[in-house]
Amino acid sequence: MQSKVLLIYTGGTIGMNRNPQTGALEPLDFEHLLQFVPELRQFNMQIDVHQFNPPIDSSDMSPQLWTDLSHVIADNYDQYDGFVVLHGTDTMAYTASALSYMLENLTKPVIFTGSQLPIEQLRTDGKENLITSIEIAAAKDEEGHARVPEVGIYFNGSLLRGNRTTKQSADEFNAFESFNYPHLADAGVNITYHHERILKPDWDKPMTPHFRLDNNVIIFSLFPGIREDLIRHIIHTPNLKAIVMRTFGSGNAPQRTWLLNALKEGTRNGKVIVNISQCMQGCVEMGRYDTGFHLKEAGVVSGYDSTVESAVTKLMFLQSHYDDPEQVRDLMNRSIRGEITIMR
Repeated sequence: MQSKVLLIYTGGTIGMNRNPQTGALEPLDFEHLLQFVPELRQFNMQIDVHQFNPPIDSSDMSPQLWTDLSHVIADNYDQYDGFVVLHGTDTMAYTASALSYMLENLTKPVIFTGSQLPIEQLRTDGKENLITSIEIAAAKDEEGHARVPEVGIYFNGSLLRGNRTTKQSADEFNAFESFNYPHLADAGVNITYHHERILKPDWDKPMTPHFRLDNNVIIFSLFPGIREDLIRHIIHTPNLKAIVMRTFGSGNAPQRTWLLNALKEGTRNGKVIVNISQCMQGCVEMGRYDTGFHLKEAGVVSGYDSTVESAVTKLMFLQSHYDDPEQVRDLMNRSIRGEITIMR
């Protein structure tokens, strides 16, 4: 049977061209974009297109648009073998992380890709990214199951777990990396799938979509000289439910009495505070140094080796489903979509 892949064009550099008057990049109509990739006709599969109208600059991505994207996938889930989402690179890791939580027990690939150069340009990276993403989205094993039944990001020869990925470069074709988790697949002359690293769903159960997110969350980074009044202002923000706090090294913070008291107060008032390292690679270990241990005593939850993008979208997902902050804290300490490595 011929494979079927749904190509979802949300926007991004891959589908832009340069305005001859202003020199600025502007979105193309996606049907126009297909003119630049005649290679797609060589696939022995059906490729259909769903286009967001108007196309979205990824800087304007939002939880509502994540919900819209989840609806598109859920509404078409039974008709296709896989999905490829064309997306701007700036917030791709946020969207891929959010979708990984919103699509529970995913049994088909949802592959995000894009490009650093518009697909009309001679040196574009968009063609290879698009072509290989479609091939991965359609790939099945000997039993007829999808080879990659999870949300991934494909870029520059590497398939990465979506909720483990961060944009690492604004200029290089190697724009993304999953620093704390190895690649799911590598594409050279052949595509090598690392099956032991890929999530295994329950094939006997359906995919369950979720469409609710609660974005009452904020991210802030600690730095030498951070002011007490600003931290207290954040802690007392009305309706704020969760804080992703980016700390130093393996999860350390200044040993200021006012800071620990503010964090304790926030925890007592029901706020979930998650400790994420500012380092690109490594894990939060709040028991390693005294400074981290005091954060744990203040009720701060370890984010382990989570990315910031994954932590903030996981919080949006969890707090839309659970009113009890203790339950949210408990689930932040568990891997529910392969997003963290729990060190025991």
